[in-house]
Amino acid sequence: MAAESTPQPAIPEPGTASRRPGKGRRRKAPSTGRKALHAAAWTAAGVVVLGGSGAGYLYFKLNGNLHSVDINQALGTDRPSKADNGSENILVLGSDTRSGTNRKLGGGTDDGSARSDTAMIVHVYRGHQRASVVSIPRDTLVDRPRCTDTKGTAHPAASGVMFNEAYSTGGAACAVKTVESLTGIRMDHYLEVDFQGFQKLIDDLGGVRVTTTKDIDDRQSHLRLRAGTHTLNGEQALGLVRTRHGVGDGSDLGRIQLQQAFVKALIDQVKHVGVLTNPKKLYDLADTATKAVTTDSDLGSVNSLIDFAGGLKGIGSSHMKMVTLPVRYDPADPNRVLVAKTKAHLVWNALKNDRPIPESATRGTATGEADGVVSAGQGTENREPE
Repeated sequence: MAAESTPQPAIPEPGTASRRPGKGRRRKAPSTGRKALHAAAWTAAGVVVLGGSGAGYLYFKLNGNLHSVDINQALGTDRPSKADNGSENILVLGSDTRSGTNRKLGGGTDDGSARSDTAMIVHVYRGHQRASVVSIPRDTLVDRPRCTDTKGTAHPAASGVMFNEAYSTGGAACAVKTVESLTGIRMDHYLEVDFQGFQKLIDDLGGVRVTTTKDIDDRQSHLRLRAGTHTLNGEQALGLVRTRHGVGDGSDLGRIQLQQAFVKALIDQVKHVGVLTNPKKLYDLADTATKAVTTDSDLGSVNSLIDFAGGLKGIGSSHMKMVTLPVRYDPADPNRVLVAKTKAHLVWNALKNDRPIPESATRGTATGEADGVVSAGQGTENREPE
């Protein structure tokens, strides 16, 4: 992906003013190359909030850091129509590439491919004062439509394949095409991030404060936390949103519940950090965030990013409903999930009509049993040993 560089006004120098199995069953551990969830997708959530908080005017000017992809050109006109009710839909994706420093952070080997192990549809309601977020489990079996990637290569349709393979097949364009086929909803924008950017962003923020109600000990994600309140650094935060064996039923669905809780804590942290009074912190956050993000070409300019972020500044964690796509475990393979179509229809119909997602849409569907394990931090802090 080529970085788009646009000359911008001078920027102050840093530092200057200016599925679920039967009881007792556990899903088998994933292969090394697939085990990591791309926590970096949560960086995009942070990026969105940072921009809306007022810091965006400076860091969005670091346009030369941004990478963008022309999804509209690749997908053409065979897409759902744009909503005319004032709402917006954004696909937030995390790529599991092991290239560069992401290999060290994510583990596994760099085989030249990537998948999307984290996917969220963010629906911003009319008025831009609240949002709903729908997480799509990576192991969901879907029918992938025929798609053309941004290089012009056509990829045939496939049935009963894992959702995260859409990205490895044809990149961002095929991922968007698959989501639009699944939901019947047009994605207005696309955001993608990686391991390194996520970890550095958390460090630049000074950590994120969370409270855990249970001990977490997961050797695969290298995370050990006693129950209590912690300020997580970048490495610990990455471990938290990747962990699955240390809490809940050991499923990817449980991991999604942890991620959703972390996103809310991250949003709260961003809104309270004093970046506007600290030019160096502002610059560091801006530099990190813009280097971490790949966007659709419509967001590949300073003015577009400023307008986009400014329209989201009123959305706090208390105005954000987070759910997981209604699914059930595949009777043929407990390591895969199937879309609960009737309930999923309730979700997509609500978003199409810019209405809240009804509680009945997710009631009785598969969960990961990790709900409530993590929340925004309060109380006495536990400091973990080095």
